Order: sequence, then structure tokens, then C-alpha cells
Amino acid sequence: MEKDGTKLYNGIMLPEIWPPKYKEELLEKPLPVPYLENPPDEIIINVGRQLLVDDFLIQQTDLKRVFHNADIVGDGPVFEPKTDLEMNDGYCPVACPFNDGVFYDEKDHLFKMWYHAGWFDGTAYAESEDGIHWRRLSELEAGREDRIIPLEPGVMRDGAGAWIDHDAKDPSERYKMFVYYRRHDEKMKYFHESNGIHPYSEGGILYKSANGVDWQLVSTTGICGDNTTFFYNPFRKKWVFSIRTSLNLVDGWERTRGYYECDDFFSEAGWKQEEVRSWGRTDIFDEPDPVLGYPPQLYNLDAVGYESLMLGAYSVFLGPPNDVCEKTHRPKIIDMKLAFSRDGFHWHRPDYNPFIPSSRVEAQWDYGYIHPNSGICLVVGDKLYFYFSAWSGISPKFGMHMYAGGSMGLATLRRDGFASMEDQGKGGYLVTRKLRFNGKYLFVNADAAGGKLEAEMLDENNNILAPFSRENCVPVIKDGVTQMITWNGAENLSNLTDRPVRIKFYLQNSKFYSFWISPSRTGASLGYVAGGGPNFKGGIDNEV
Repeated sequence: MEKDGTKLYNGIMLPEIWPPKYKEELLEKPLPVPYLENPPDEIIINVGRQLLVDDFLIQQTDLKRVFHNADIVGDGPVFEPKTDLEMNDGYCPVACPFNDGVFYDEKDHLFKMWYHAGWFDGTAYAESEDGIHWRRLSELEAGREDRIIPLEPGVMRDGAGAWIDHDAKDPSERYKMFVYYRRHDEKMKYFHESNGIHPYSEGGILYKSANGVDWQLVSTTGICGDNTTFFYNPFRKKWVFSIRTSLNLVDGWERTRGYYECDDFFSEAGWKQEEVRSWGRTDIFDEPDPVLGYPPQLYNLDAVGYESLMLGAYSVFLGPPNDVCEKTHRPKIIDMKLAFSRDGFHWHRPDYNPFIPSSRVEAQWDYGYIHPNSGICLVVGDKLYFYFSAWSGISPKFGMHMYAGGSMGLATLRRDGFASMEDQGKGGYLVTRKLRFNGKYLFVNADAAGGKLEAEMLDENNNILAPFSRENCVPVIKDGVTQMITWNGAENLSNLTDRPVRIKFYLQNSKFYSFWISPSRTGASLGYVAGGGPNFKGGIDNEV
């Protein structure tokens, strides 16, 4: 959104020309995010692990928040172009989500992937039992090709999105897909043949499937740009389309995102342009690449429900522009950054460092063009699996090409491990705001090996609620993502349910990631688990 020489930052209009030291002033006192500036008087924590990525839950603390990046697994991709379809006849090999999707299907006990096969060519399917080793559709079913959407002459796919709808009332709609198409002359087969030739039509198509393999076209979307995607907000029960939009500036145009939500994915997705709300863009804290120097732009914004909040993946474009990439035959540089939201519309970006960056290493598999998948991450044991796509630029026929060499990598993070509150070896505490819950058992995700973490329950006026004192607390002294806190003389927290309380945590040489109140001694959080994972049902961390 741009108006009268101003830019949008966290919902606030700011001057285009920044006053001296304005950035430093913002660093000292960031502009408001609605739910951080005006949290409810009492926060209900019945759903999900309560992540400590911001101050929403915190009344007072002397701990330091530390953000963590994902670790890329191995020295190369876990999935790369091999088949004739994926090799694109040697022009622009691609075999990875763009954004498509990677989800765990609890009914079949399989990791499932929908991916881009051959640049601007096919939409394909693969599955895995362990999330590492993948089998294509042609390997799973004799006589089947990997392509799951029939090929139409002259029709080229761009970005796409896939989703497993756990709440679908109609079994034929359990799997949902969006694909952006460009329609050219029927004789046109490869992307490079369309250079400089505009398609005679383009737009989004919506599909449904009962098994994730056989798809049926249902409807079209409203007007949108390429790399439009979608997600489901489980807290508000809304389907949201993250729409590619742009700003026309004096010195060119800038990629931005528009927002449209609806109740029914298929029948209500034919939005009008005036119904698309201005939503997201980069801001002054997105630093330009120090070598390239181009102004950052928001290439994509994906989201998914994770535990008690919405997890957002910002794809930040750092250049070069398309025409420069075409001349240099190098992929665009895009880094993946994270954001957090309590409503799915307003985003808080407490850390601007890349979560998964382009390596920028010439001809390396992850040189650039990093893309998350639609599910963003999966919960696998004690870790989060982030499947992402990256481009090397290597083309068997062209030598190098900006859209060649797309493959899928895997990065992992500790479960809930986006940020930790730490005492830095000095000891410290954290007091929550007023909370309400109806569970019985307090759990923490913490690394207290070599230290300890203790807790006490307080009333709304900070008085200790016996017997839940620090003195009666059995200290947590291990490293674990699901550790129950107990007190001597107390069986559980059932006598504190449905009343305002605070929790005070004490740390010594520890890292504290999240806490939650579970109805069960198993530690089930009842929160959302993004793209799913083994041992979960309905996309929720519940007892199975």
C-alpha cells in the first residue's frame, strides 16, 4: 500500500523519506502490532503450546530472547530432477515444490509431496515413509506417469499450492489445490519459447481430490498475479488467498501481497479486485543484499497454524531484477524469513535475519530462489521439518539459466525452537500475564541440562497459590521438548482451572522455548501442527 509518499509498516503509514536516525528510534521502540500493544486482560491458553517468540504472554522478565535459524540437513537436496518430465528435455530441470505442498497424511501414514516437475511444465506427486527417501507416482503405480494434472498444449503452470483439509465435509474435497496457469499458442512447449510473448490468458484454477492423486477441476479464482498461494487459518476457520500484487513506483514496480479470505474454498474464491485488501510488503528492517544492493521486495507470504499461533514464511526477494537474471543466467536471490501472528492478518517480525538463506555460492544446489512449501513445516518427533526449494541455475542445454536446477532441501529446527528465553548464566525469571486454562498439567519445552527451571503459580495479584510454590517445585534439570513440571504435595492443577492465574518461571543456566497446560499426562497440547506429522490426528496435537 502506498499513498501520498508514505509506506506501510506493520499497519502504520510512514514517510517515504526517513527522518535522520528514524530507523534507530524504531529499533528502540518498534511500531505497534495490535495484539502486542493491547493484549486481552486475560489470555486463554487452552489451545496449543505457548511460544515465547514475543511479549504477548509476558508481564515481566529479565531474560533475554534469542532467535534461532534452521539447520540444513546434509550437503545436498533430498529430492532432485531425474525423470524425463523433471529434466525438461535438458532445458530447465526442476523437481521441487513451487510452493505446492508437503504434508503428512495421517490416514495413510505417509509424507506426501505435490511438486513442480520441469520448469512451467507439470504438477507431480511423490510420497515417503520417513520424509527423507521419496518415491514418485510412477514408482508407486505401474503405468502411471508422475504428472497428476493433464497436460494441455500451450498451457504453462506457474506457482501452485496444495493442502490437506482435515475438516472437509465432502470426502472428494479432502485435498485442495490452486495452480496458476498461463495460456499461449498451442505449439508452444517450453518456457524459454515464450520469452517476450505475452499469454492470451492467465489466472488461478482450483482443484479437488479424494486421494491427492486424481484431481478434478472445480472453479477459477478472481484476478491474481503469479506466485499467488493460499492457506487455511484454523483459529478463524477461514481460507485465505495470499495474492501477488504490486505497487507502481516512480522508479519501477514493487512486489507486494494482497489478502482475501472466505468460508468456502471453491464457491467463494471468485473475488473482485476491490475485495482484495492491501496486506504485506517489506519494510526498512529488510536489509538489501550487501553485494547486490537492490531494495528488498516481498515475493511471497505463506502461513500455517502452528500450536497457538499462525506461523508465517516471508519470501524476501533481494534481486537482481528479472532482466538482469536473464542476461547473467543466474537465479534470483530470495531468503526465507519468519513472522508470527495471532489472527493471520497482522504480522509481527521480531527477527529479520534469514531463517533459510540462499547460499549465494555459484552453481551450488541452493544458490538462490528459496521457496517454502505451502505447509511450511511438519512436526517429526522432537524436530520441525522445513522442506524448501532452491535453484542452482545449472542447465544441461543452456549451461546456466535463471530457472534451471530446482530441487528440494530439508532443514530442521527444535520443536518450538524459533526463539528461547535465556538467563545467560546469571539466573532470571519470567512472569506471565493473567491466564485462564482448563487443563491439569503444566509442561515446558526447555533445555535445563546443566542448570534448572522451576515454576510457581500465582493469583492475579501475584500471591503464591499453595502448594504451587517455587520451594515445592521439582526442578526441571534436563533437555527436552515435552517436560512436565510437578510440585510436592500437589497431584495436578485441577483446582486452578477456569480462574485467572499467573505463572512465574525461574531459570538458571537454561533455555526456555514454550509452556502449556495439558489435559493429559502425555503432554498433548491440543494445538495445531502445521503440515502434520506422525502420531497426530486431524492436524492437532492430541491423544492418538
